[in-house]
Amino acid sequence: MRIALFPGSFDPFTNGHLDVVRRGVELFDQVIVAIGNNSSKQRYLPVEQMQELIAEVFREEPRVLVRTYKGLTADFARHTGARFLLRGLRNTTDFEYENTIAQANRHLNPDLETVFLITSPTLAAISSTIIREIHRFGGNVDDFVPFALPPRPEQ
Repeated sequence: MRIALFPGSFDPFTNGHLDVVRRGVELFDQVIVAIGNNSSKQRYLPVEQMQELIAEVFREEPRVLVRTYKGLTADFARHTGARFLLRGLRNTTDFEYENTIAQANRHLNPDLETVFLITSPTLAAISSTIIREIHRFGGNVDDFVPFALPPRPEQ
């Protein structure tokens, strides 16, 4: 079985992420959306809440699983049997960052191959950081996420 892990903080999960997962299920037998705990970031929305929201988006797609994890992505991939990491690239800046991570993951888990998908042009401007800022200050983010975001966290 060809299992791909799509790791990220997904804070929040965007339509760009959705696009990568939908395209990923065309390439792999199973895609695991893996919500990681990035120790250098403070979350905007709770991991459990994001896991539920993403799982609801894919409730009709049995080839997509949504899991949370702590620790190294390379270790979680090994634990789940994933031999591929699925990553989306919006621009060259993303590539520089993701390439470095891919090399480190490959060093930690030599059986792990990173597959990059270029973001669809209409979604390339979307980032979780921008969406958080719009949402934090009361702006409408409905065009950028595949579900209604919960009310703004207290500031």
